[in-house]
Amino acid sequence: MNRLSTEKRASILGMLVEGSSLRAASRLAGVSINTVSKLLVDAGDACAEYQDRTMRGLDCKRLQCDEIWSFVGAKQKNVSEERKADGWGDIWTWTCIDADTKLMPCWWVGGRTATDAVEFMDDVASRLNHRVQLTTDGLNSYLIAVNGAFEGKVDYATLHKLYGPDANDVRHRYSPGVCTGVEGRVVFGDPDPDHVSTSYVERANLTMRMGMRRFTRLSNGFSKKVENHAAAVALHFQFYNFARPHKTLKNPYPRAPAMAAGVADHVWTLTEIAELLD
Repeated sequence: MNRLSTEKRASILGMLVEGSSLRAASRLAGVSINTVSKLLVDAGDACAEYQDRTMRGLDCKRLQCDEIWSFVGAKQKNVSEERKADGWGDIWTWTCIDADTKLMPCWWVGGRTATDAVEFMDDVASRLNHRVQLTTDGLNSYLIAVNGAFEGKVDYATLHKLYGPDANDVRHRYSPGVCTGVEGRVVFGDPDPDHVSTSYVERANLTMRMGMRRFTRLSNGFSKKVENHAAAVALHFQFYNFARPHKTLKNPYPRAPAMAAGVADHVWTLTEIAELLD
């Protein structure tokens, strides 16, 4: 089988991280969809391994965590018992962002259970050098997970958003409820109330929806395999952390989050991401 050149692989990966579907990338690149799918999985594995190895000993001060929903194969209510064994159904990606550097040091792809929360928070805590301030939403699973992972050595607060119906909006099917208020609650330690927020991680979740076709709502670009979904997430974070300059990190020049966090010394190119496969 012919092997794609590094430049060709970089071009295809560029399409994927900018929101193209597998079939769109295959048409634009002039290769089969199986080639694109295999490249995605291989690149995702390489990116996950690289970030797991390098995102260690971080000097983060303020972290925000959240979960973002998607599905594999079909939504949970439409999945047969046979397909559930193949991993079909709802899938959640747990995300974490450093509010200062905008680095996303780790993630977890799985369910939305207490076990998933424990796995995710254990991973977060293992990557830090010192005590941090942490903010999450009001999901109960976080309480035990954060306490177990940090053993109380964290300044932890939760942010609860209160929603209500919009009397002026009759389009209820896809419109979220109106946020009528926000309530911050201190759980452990002494968090600074001025920095009890999940705004950055929620904005990062929007970036995920824009940058990965399989996260786009009301489309047929969803993942058909859990492995492909996880690979796309790993590739996205590699591009986001290392190769995409963040608009807020311009001092003294545009920098990627990994540079601001001291993990990288330059903005990566797509070619460098493709070379991880070698």
